[in-house]
Formats: sequence, structure tokens, C-alpha cells
Amino acid sequence: MSYDELARVSIVQQLINGRRAQRAAGTMLGLTSRQVRRLCGAYETHGSAGLASKQRGRPSNRRLAEGLRREALELVRGRYEGFGPTLAHEKLTEVHNLDISIDTLRHWVSEDGLWVPPAERQPRIRQPRRRRPFRGELIQIDGYDHEWFEDRGPRCTALVFVDDATSALMELLFCESESVFSYFTATRAFLEEHGCPVALQRDKAGVFHVNAIDAKDGDGVTQLARAMHSLNIDIICANTPAANGRVERAHLTLQDRLVKELRLRDISEIASANAFAEEYRTDYNWRFAGAPHSEHEAHRPLRASDDLDRLFTWQESRKVSKNLTLNYKRTLYLLDETAAARAARGQRVGGEEHEDGAISLRFGGLELPATAFPKGHTVRPVEVVESKRLNAVLESIRVQQ
Repeated sequence: MSYDELARVSIVQQLINGRRAQRAAGTMLGLTSRQVRRLCGAYETHGSAGLASKQRGRPSNRRLAEGLRREALELVRGRYEGFGPTLAHEKLTEVHNLDISIDTLRHWVSEDGLWVPPAERQPRIRQPRRRRPFRGELIQIDGYDHEWFEDRGPRCTALVFVDDATSALMELLFCESESVFSYFTATRAFLEEHGCPVALQRDKAGVFHVNAIDAKDGDGVTQLARAMHSLNIDIICANTPAANGRVERAHLTLQDRLVKELRLRDISEIASANAFAEEYRTDYNWRFAGAPHSEHEAHRPLRASDDLDRLFTWQESRKVSKNLTLNYKRTLYLLDETAAARAARGQRVGGEEHEDGAISLRFGGLELPATAFPKGHTVRPVEVVESKRLNAVLESIRVQQ
């Protein structure tokens, strides 16, 4: 019996024993006096079982036809396998004109084993990955846009490099946004201090990975990936935040401790924060960095031939016309008539853009002197902006306007 039926038994017993009036019992049960008298008769004849519902265990009088249930399940099994109840209901209603509710279909597919409710599904087991044994074998990188200066200064981004073997904070750079040149600056500082690691790991941000599936322009390699390839450093893109867990957990610590340290020193601008970053890294590693499993050092020193000034530039190629001209960044460049320039006619030359906007053109390892002729007023092209760079981009547009 249900709780309501048990409560009904108690009230009927009190009524029969004379401890409760018939009208009061009817009010409590929500029944008329005639219905209360019928309950009393059923109790006296059959006992407590006489107050139990006679419909229990019987099919509902309002149930849908068995043929409709069979038709719906055959359609789901044959054409809509793997569809959730909501999507399958949409198809059955719109395509097959079956008049059933979502709850009914959910109950049917669950009973038939075509769909398992989330609460009954087996949880996925995600075993933790062991740390790499060598220091410098894998460096995890991430940038986080945060109120690092609280209300004392503008919102900015912190680029963080963490060693997978030790969780040591290898590089910390504050910048306006996660741009290519910001990562160029942070990576160059890391390389000059520690050397070349075996690999860098990052999420699938546009700075590291070409996310457009149908990208038609370019060679499918980002600027940072091109620079790292020249240094024989691999880039690994993590598919989930958990795969980049060392640096993600470091961010949680930094958002708590580093913000307070900046507050104590009244630091409210990027330049001052970067000046304090080295001191903070030393203290952070003293407190939180562990020892690697092996004493082997996987960092490799930079080679004498590694020209970081050239590697960390934005590089694109352009075709030189027969008139020794080319277009780059909405600017027409007229090459000086030299032997190297004449050899480059009809060929593609490399354009290297530095962070300050300076452009240099090269062909066959030689720099090509050129004169720039900026074009007239043109409509600013629509720019694809990552969400992490939106604040900095909007601020730049506001200043320009």
C-alpha cells in the first residue's frame, strides 16, 4: 500500500472506533460522506486490503495502443538509433506523424534498452597521467585573462609555462592578450633562460593550431608552430583541459596567491608586474615545485645558428611582379633594382613583420631593400577574434576611433 492508503486506513479506523466524526474524516480525506461510508464498509469486509486501489497491477485504461508502441520502437531502432528521446520524438512527430509525448517515448526506449538515462550510465574512468620523468621533456603552456590587478588596473592576460615533470613555473609574462607576438616574447625569454624543451603542450588555441577545417589559405601551420619547428621543438595540442592539468592547476594557485602579492606591492600595470614576475617565480618554485623522477636534463641549448630575431617574426610569402613590386599588408613595396631583386622576379619572397611593425623582405637568404607606398584609405577587413583577445581588440578599436 502507498503512504496515502496507509493514512486512509488510520483515519477509517479512528472513524469506526468513534474517535473521529464522519464529516471531519471526509474533510481530511477530501471525500464526501457517502464515499467515507463506502470505505468503512470495505474495511469491515476486507480489512486494510479493502482500502487499497483495485487498479494496482492492471494496465491503465488510458494507455496507448500496443501497436503504436511497437511502431515507434521499430522506427527508433531502425532509423534513429543513437538518438536521444527528445530528438527522436521530434522526428517521429514531424516525419511520421506519431502522436506520443516525449515522456512516453523516453519511458519506452528506456524499457527497451535503446537509451540509458544519464543517472544509470557507468561513469567514465579517467586515470591520471604520470608525470614525464625528465625536466624539460614537456612544458605545458596556457594563458588566462583575469583581473590580476583587481580594480587598480586594466584586465590583462598572464602567459604561464609549467614543467610537467616538476610543476615548476618556468616562465610568467603579463600581456594585454594572447597574441602571436605575446607568445613570441614569452617563448623567447623561456628559451634564453632554460634552452629548448622536447615539446610544448597547449590547448587548441588559434596561436598553436589551425582550427578551420576548410582553411584554404596558408600552409596549415601557425606562426608559432613554424618558429618551433625551426628550433626542433614539437607542439602538442591537448584535446581537453584535463590533459593540460598541470598548468590549469597552476592558474588556480596564481589567481589566489599572485593576485594578493600584486595587491601587497601595489602593482597595477603590466610593466611592473613583469618586473616582479621573476622574483615571484623563484618563491613559487621554492614552495610548490617537486623533484623530477630522473636527474637527466632534457633541455637543449640554443644553437649558434638559431637567429631568434628572425624566427620570432610574422612571416608570409608574396610573389614579386615583373616590375619588381609586391603587396604586403595593404602596402605596395617597390624593390630596389639589384641582382637579387631581378632574380626574384616572378618568384615568391619572404616577408618578415616584427612586433614594432617593421617589414623586411628576403629572397635566397638576402634582404631586399624596398620602398613602401601605403595605399589610400581602405575599408578595414573583418577580423576573426578569439574570445580571449576580445577585450584587448575592443580597447584598440576604441582608441583608434
